[in-house]
Amino acid sequence: MPYARPTLAELRQRALQDITSETQGESGLLRRAILRVLATVQAGFAYLHYGYQDYIAKQAVPWSAEDEYAAGWGALKGVERKDATRATGTLIFAAEVGASIPAGTMIARSDGVQYVAISEGVWSAGTLTVAIRAAEAGSIGNTDANTAFYLVNAITGVTSKTLSTVALTGGADQEKQEEFKARYLEAYAEPPQGGSATDYVRWAKEVPGVTRAWCVPNGAGAGTVVVYIMLDEVRASGDGFPQGTDGVASQETRAVPATGDQLIVANYIYPLRPVTALVYACAPIADDYDFVLDDLTPATPTMKAAIEEALRDMFVRLGTAAGGTIYPSDWNEAVKSVSGIKHFTVAQPIAPISTEPGHFPRLRSLSATS
Repeated sequence: MPYARPTLAELRQRALQDITSETQGESGLLRRAILRVLATVQAGFAYLHYGYQDYIAKQAVPWSAEDEYAAGWGALKGVERKDATRATGTLIFAAEVGASIPAGTMIARSDGVQYVAISEGVWSAGTLTVAIRAAEAGSIGNTDANTAFYLVNAITGVTSKTLSTVALTGGADQEKQEEFKARYLEAYAEPPQGGSATDYVRWAKEVPGVTRAWCVPNGAGAGTVVVYIMLDEVRASGDGFPQGTDGVASQETRAVPATGDQLIVANYIYPLRPVTALVYACAPIADDYDFVLDDLTPATPTMKAAIEEALRDMFVRLGTAAGGTIYPSDWNEAVKSVSGIKHFTVAQPIAPISTEPGHFPRLRSLSATS
C-alpha cells in the first residue's frame, strides 16, 4: 500500500478537534483565540514532517527513487548514469610543405561551436589531417559531413577554412533521470546471463546517446549477433537513426569494422561479449509509410500536426527492429488520443504493418481531408 500523506487541511482539522476535545467545548476556538493560531502552526510543522516521510518512502524502492538514491539503486546492479560525452572526428586542411597544426589548436564550426586538435596534424600530399574533439560535452558537437570549419587563429601555410569529409560523432548529453531509471529497472527485471539477447540490448544502451536497441541472434549467419540501435535524441534530426556504416568492432578481424555511431557501440560491446561471438552493430533500415485520413474534424493545420506527432510517437513506442507488427487498432488509438478530435477515418493504411528483422517502420507523410 502506498504511503498516504495527509493534507494540510486534514492536519489542521485534526489539531482543532484535539483542542476541542481537551477544552470540552468551543470556548478555546474563537476566531481570534490563541489556541486556534497554535493549531494552525502545529499543523504546518506536522505537514512538513509528513512530507519528509513521504520523500523517504519514495527513495526506499528503486522505481520511485530519485537523484543520489536512484544512483545507489543502480549501483547495486552495476548500472551507472551515462555522463555527457564529446564528439570526435577528423578534418583535412590544405597546407604548404612544412606547415603544421599543433595539438591544442582551436577550430570552430561555422556556427561558432569550438573544437580542439587532440594531436598534431598528419601531412600528406598538400594536406594536413587533424583529429579533433568538441570543446564542450554533449550532442551539440555532433556534425554531419560537408560542414564548414575554420581555424580560430590563422596558421602560416595552412588554409584557414575547410569542409568536413566525414561526420563527427560520439557526442551525447547526460542521460536523463527517467532513462537511467528505466535501464537499472531492466537490470533488476532481467539479470545478466552471460550473453543472452537481453544482455546485448543492455550493453548497447549503456553507450552514451543510445536510447533503444534490439538483438537478433544469428542475424548475419551462424555464430553472429546483430545489434540494432537508435539514438532518438542525439540523432533527432534523422528520426533517431544512427550515422555511420554497419560492421564490427575495430579489434575484430573476422569482418569489416563499422564506422560512426555503429563503431562506438561495437567497440563497447566487444570486450563484454562471449569470446566467440561475432557482433555486428547496425542501423535499422527505415520502412516509410504514408497515412491518409478522411472525414477529419476539425481538419486544421494544428490538428494535423498533433496527429502526425501522435503517429510518430506510436512508431517509437511500438516499432521494433527485431521484427514485429503494428495493427490498425494501434494507430486508431494514437489518433484518438489527440485532444479535440471529433471523428476521422483512416483510409490508408488498412492492413497491419509488419516489419522484418533489421527494418524499422517510420511515418513518411500524413494527408488529411475533412
